[in-house]
Amino acid sequence: MLQSKLEKLPGLFQSDLGENSFLIPKMAIQSVCDRWDQIWNFRARPDDLLITTYAKAGTTWIQEIVDMIQHDGDIEKCKRATTYLRHPFIEWVLPGPFSLELAEAMPSPRTLKTHLPVQLVPPSFWEQECKIIYVARNAKDNLVSYYHFHRMNKNMPEPGTWEEFLKKFMAGQVLWGCWYDHVKGWWDAKENHCILYLFYEDLKEDPKREIQKVLQFLEKDLENEVLDKIIHHTTFEIMKDNPMANYTFQPPAVMDHSISPFMRKGTVGDWKNHFTMAQNEKFDDDYRKKMSRTSLTFRMEL
Repeated sequence: MLQSKLEKLPGLFQSDLGENSFLIPKMAIQSVCDRWDQIWNFRARPDDLLITTYAKAGTTWIQEIVDMIQHDGDIEKCKRATTYLRHPFIEWVLPGPFSLELAEAMPSPRTLKTHLPVQLVPPSFWEQECKIIYVARNAKDNLVSYYHFHRMNKNMPEPGTWEEFLKKFMAGQVLWGCWYDHVKGWWDAKENHCILYLFYEDLKEDPKREIQKVLQFLEKDLENEVLDKIIHHTTFEIMKDNPMANYTFQPPAVMDHSISPFMRKGTVGDWKNHFTMAQNEKFDDDYRKKMSRTSLTFRMEL
């Protein structure tokens, strides 16, 4: 059973999982703790597809791409429900239907999602040899997007100033833990598991090329006309106006879009509008140290 014992930051608790510890929000702590055995023992099915990302790395984007592929570009079918209901988070416990209960009631094949680090994914996903799509985003843009998400999402802890949040992110003291461990852990896992590892920057640069990778991974064959339709309807501009994807269904008491929209910019390089020269130099020095022993590389701009 997961136990929470150590308060680390305002709005966060650290889970007591030894070296696997990560931060979870206070508003979810009791439910997650009470349900952890159920989450860990979740029964994946062989034809499940798991979408996994670090938070604010393109989760909703890849969800929409996958959903449109699975429904052969049928826009109306992809607007049947919100992203939360179509592809539940396996670990998320919020008021309303528990994510795992939603997942268990879904017919096969299911598409599910998670922000969990690789070592905390329920073992059945590995045992069933499920396909997994991972999307990684460069650390600086991911950080900026995550900062603004904390500002507008009332379920998240107060981010503090930009400078304060930057320090927390660099130290891994944010929800779901260290960005470096997350992206590197999933990068290493792809050597032994059926994982398609995509990059946010590549999707922005050439969406057709990257969506074709997803098609091949899912063993789907679509006409070029359908592919072009999927590319168009999963652009940032279209998705930002899609109430089934943009989270505008959430009341301001949960997500205040007047502070910052859930879908804010969707660009590469916006970090330049936030980092001071001193912050950037310090971040780069820390980044080089933490990424020195991996073959994983990112582009900070296009």
